[in-house]
Amino acid sequence: MLGVVLGVSSLIATMALTRGIEEGMHIFMQQLGGLELVKVVPNEPSSLMLEFANLSPGLTLRDAHSLRNSATLISHISPEITHTVSAACSDAGNSERRKARGILPDHFVIGIHGLAAGRWLVDLDIERGARCAVIGHTVANQLWPGTPAADIIGRTILLDQTPFEVVGVLPLYEQEEDTRARQLGKKPRARRWDPFRQKNEAVLIPFSTMFHEFRSGAFPENSMDSLKLDALTVRIGNLDHFRAALGQIRSVLDLSHRGVDDYDLETREDWFDRIESSVRATRLSGGLISAISLIVGGIGIMNIMLASISERIREFGIRLAVGARPRDIFRQILVESMLISLLGGLLGVGASLGLIEILKMISPTENIPVLTTGSILFSVAFALASGLLSGLYPASKAAHLDPITALRYD
Repeated sequence: MLGVVLGVSSLIATMALTRGIEEGMHIFMQQLGGLELVKVVPNEPSSLMLEFANLSPGLTLRDAHSLRNSATLISHISPEITHTVSAACSDAGNSERRKARGILPDHFVIGIHGLAAGRWLVDLDIERGARCAVIGHTVANQLWPGTPAADIIGRTILLDQTPFEVVGVLPLYEQEEDTRARQLGKKPRARRWDPFRQKNEAVLIPFSTMFHEFRSGAFPENSMDSLKLDALTVRIGNLDHFRAALGQIRSVLDLSHRGVDDYDLETREDWFDRIESSVRATRLSGGLISAISLIVGGIGIMNIMLASISERIREFGIRLAVGARPRDIFRQILVESMLISLLGGLLGVGASLGLIEILKMISPTENIPVLTTGSILFSVAFALASGLLSGLYPASKAAHLDPITALRYD
């Protein structure tokens, strides 16, 4: 039974571990905006189109209007212009160099933002060119250390000495491991790359305000519509039409850029595919190791049943002599074999619970194993199948015993 116990417990633990990795990756992707987020960024035209580069107006606000009107598979769109500013609070001496971004309200939906306090930017802010801002948790904490987010709402932040009212504060975005460390009173470990840095250090102001306050003076010949964008983010309405949506985006931009490929589409599809392939590889390798354990357990069950048959030949001979049919003997041995594997499977389920608790203590906290009913049922069914297959040969051998020879066996 030990092989079955080890096989079932390792199979359940492997499935729980890969499920935890998968869920952790999906949560992580959603925090970054999900697969639906696609970013259009300026790019150098290809060598074939280099001579015609001057024909393209570049990535402008007109592209955003064209995509909104023509790309029906896009649900939200937000152009973006950036400007490095000195961010300071009006009631203290704290000052930080930050990259302010002019955005539209759709930006918060596209990036799946939350709110710690206050509100998001709205269409009225864009229309009025309001001097208001939504800031990230890191910016709020640096300018007003120890101040609750709700108390920061309504305060003034100076961007290059221009006053802006703080109308919203974003929550702290961090990996699950760091969140658990904070809950335990520990300091999160330092990381070389923080995927949530852009959200935590965000200084978001209305697109129109960014243009009038910081960009129109530098480019007086440009109207807002012809102002070149630093990025253009869109959200695909339905992932089932992901490829078709990308095709719509390219068609609209090719038309507005006069065929010049001076832009690029940044998606998370390759990243997601790599995650999925690594999870599948982990699941496959763990499943193969578990299957080997179950096969070894099945061989053990088959050997035990063969030994049991050799000790019970007279019993089978008596049963056959008094009217038992070969299929009755066959069914008896098969049931005994499956019962052994079932008991081993149930013990394996119990062992897997302890193994998963150990994995929870040593695995990364953002990828904690997730035990599901489906994995338990699948593993027990696998164990039963192993018992069934391993019992076929002993059952067939017992069913085909000659009653006379069996009765003479000593």
